[in-house]
Amino acid sequence: MQLLFIHSDYIEYEAKQKTRVAEPLDESKKRERIEEVLVVFVAVEREDETNARYAVEKALEETSSVFNKVGAERIVLYPYAHLSSTLASPERSMEILKAMERDLLSSGVDVKRAPFGWYKSFTLRCKGHPLSELSRKIQVHEGVTAGVEAEEVEVEKLSKALEAEEKAKSQFFFMDDGTEGNLINAEDFDFELEERANLQQFFLYESEKRRAVDRIPPHVELMKRLEIADYEPSSDPGNLRFYPKGKLIKGLLESHVRNSVAEYGAVEVETPIMYSTGHPSLKDYLERFPARQYSMAGKGGKPDLFLRFSACFGQFLMSKDMSISYKNLPLKIFELASSFRREKRGELVGLRRLRKFTMPDMHTLCKDMGEALEEFKKQYELCIQVLDGIGFSTRDYEVAIRFTREFYDDTANKEFIEELVRIAGKPVLIERWDQRFFYFVLKFEFNFVDALGKASALSTVQIDVENAERYGIKYVDANGEEKSPIILHCSPSGAIERCMYALLERAYLEKERGVLPMLPLWLSPTQVRIIPVAERHLEYIEEVLPVLSGIRTDVDDREETVSKKIRDAGREWIPYVAVVGDKEVERKMLSVTIREESSPMKGKKKPEEMDVYALKNRIEQVIKSKPFHELALSYKLSERAKFVGG
Repeated sequence: MQLLFIHSDYIEYEAKQKTRVAEPLDESKKRERIEEVLVVFVAVEREDETNARYAVEKALEETSSVFNKVGAERIVLYPYAHLSSTLASPERSMEILKAMERDLLSSGVDVKRAPFGWYKSFTLRCKGHPLSELSRKIQVHEGVTAGVEAEEVEVEKLSKALEAEEKAKSQFFFMDDGTEGNLINAEDFDFELEERANLQQFFLYESEKRRAVDRIPPHVELMKRLEIADYEPSSDPGNLRFYPKGKLIKGLLESHVRNSVAEYGAVEVETPIMYSTGHPSLKDYLERFPARQYSMAGKGGKPDLFLRFSACFGQFLMSKDMSISYKNLPLKIFELASSFRREKRGELVGLRRLRKFTMPDMHTLCKDMGEALEEFKKQYELCIQVLDGIGFSTRDYEVAIRFTREFYDDTANKEFIEELVRIAGKPVLIERWDQRFFYFVLKFEFNFVDALGKASALSTVQIDVENAERYGIKYVDANGEEKSPIILHCSPSGAIERCMYALLERAYLEKERGVLPMLPLWLSPTQVRIIPVAERHLEYIEEVLPVLSGIRTDVDDREETVSKKIRDAGREWIPYVAVVGDKEVERKMLSVTIREESSPMKGKKKPEEMDVYALKNRIEQVIKSKPFHELALSYKLSERAKFVGG
C-alpha cells in the first residue's frame, strides 16, 4: 500500500463522473469541503490482498502516528490510484479503505472517506511545515502471520467456540406473560406498541449480527467533554485512560456491585490475570469459551501465555483444590478485576466494547440441576436489583433468554422460563439453539439498546454443565461419594465500563426527548456546586461547607461571571447548584437550582430558597444506601487543571 500524507488547511473535492467501479453516491455527498485536515492519499496494491488485515493495521499505525504528530483535527481518506502501477482489485481496494475508515471511527477519530471509483476535482492547501508532506510504503511480506513484525495482525486462529458461534443455527422467538408461555415467531409478534420499539431494535441487532460500528455513538463525545475517559493513543485500541471523575464513577460502581454480591452471600477472592496455555484444563477451556484471547509467545521452549478474558479459570482452579461438602453448597465465589479480550477493531468503540475492562465475575457451585435452577432465579432477581441500584429500571434494557432445544423440551424447564418472563414483566427475546455449542445450556442477559440501535449485554447468568468435570471440581455428598457440581456464571452488572456507557447513552436519549441529561445523584462527581456572586461571599460559603460533609460539594471561586459559572455547571450536569449573594448571606440561606426539576418539559423552574440543612437532608434521603467516595479533585475550581482541551 502506498500512502501520501498532506497536512492541509482544507481540502475541497467534487465527484464529477463515474467509472465502472464507482460506489453509489448521494447527490449531497458529491461535493465536500473539510477544514484542518490530514489528507491521506491511498493506493491499495495487489500484495495487500494477500493479508488485508495486516495491511490495514500497518496503514493505521502510520496514519495515527502522523495524525498525532501534526495535530490535525480530522482525517480524509482519499483513494488515489496514481500512486502505484500494481493496484489491487477494485473490490478489495474498497473493502480495505472501508476497514481503515471503520477502525479510525472506532478509535474516536473524525474521519471522512472520499468516494471510490469517481473522477474528482480537488483543491487543497498544504500547511508547509516540515511534517506537512510525508509518504509511506506498507510492505506486506508473504506468509506473515506471527512473530514480532506481525504482532498486531488480527489474522487469528479462532477457538472452536467462536467458530461454532459464527456457524450456530438458532431460532428467535418472543414470549410475554400474556401468551401462556407460547413461543411467538418474529413475523407474528406485534411491534406496533411504542414500548416495544427498543425490543424490535434489539431483535434486529441480534438476528442480523451486525456488530461493526459505522458511526461514533453519542457517549464518546460525552465521556470526553465530561472528563470521564478518553482513548489512549499510545496503547492498544480498546484500552482507555480514565480521568479523576471517571475513576470516581468507576470506583463507586465497583463498590456497589461488590456490596450487593457480599450481601447475597458470596466470598471474594483474587486470582492471576495471566495463565499458561500449556495447562491441560485451560487448553481445552480456551476452545470452549467464545472470546478472542490476548496471547504472548513463551520463550525458551516455555508454553505460551494469555491474559485472562474472565475470572472463570482462576476460580475453577481454586475450587479444584478445595475440600467441599454438600453442606457448603450452593457455594458462591466472587472476583472483580480486569479482564482482556482481543475484540475486533471494527467493533471497538468508546466505553461500549473494550479490550481491557473490569468484569464482576461470580461462580456458584450447585449440587444438581434443581439447585442450579433455584439459584439461577435468585441471581436473575439479584441482577435486576443491582441494575436498579445503579439507576436502571427494567424499562431501560431488554431481556434475552437463550437455551438449547433439549433443555427446553423438559416440561419443568418450560415452566421455569415462563416464570422468568413473568418476573421481567415485559416481552422477552428467546433464542433457541438446535444443539449445544458451548459449555452452558441456559443463559439470560439484560441488554441496553443505544442511540445507534446497538445492543450491549449488562447482567448475565449461565448454567455451565461442562467445566466442573473438565477442571476436576468435586464435592462430597451425604453418602460420602464425590460428585461434580453444576456451575453458574454470573456477572451482576456486566462490565463496569459498559454500565458507564449505558448511563451516558441513556442521558443522551433523554436529552433528545427534552429532559436535561444527568447521571444518578450518587454517581455525580460533584453533587452540589456553590457559586459565590462576589469574593466577599466566600466566607459564608466556608462556614456552610462542613455541614455538607458526606456530600461531594465544590465551590466555583473562579474569576468569571455568575452566568458563565451557572452555564458551566449545567454543562457538567451538576445536580444541585447553589448561588450565594448578599441576600443569601443575610438570611443564612442558599438559592438552589435542582437540575432534575428544571427540564424544559417541566417548564422553567425558579431557584428554591433553602437552608444548608434542608439541602443536606434532601440529598441524603436519595444517597443514604449508596457507596460514597470523596471529591476526586480540589473543592475549589480555581485550583483544578483541565484534563481535556486547552
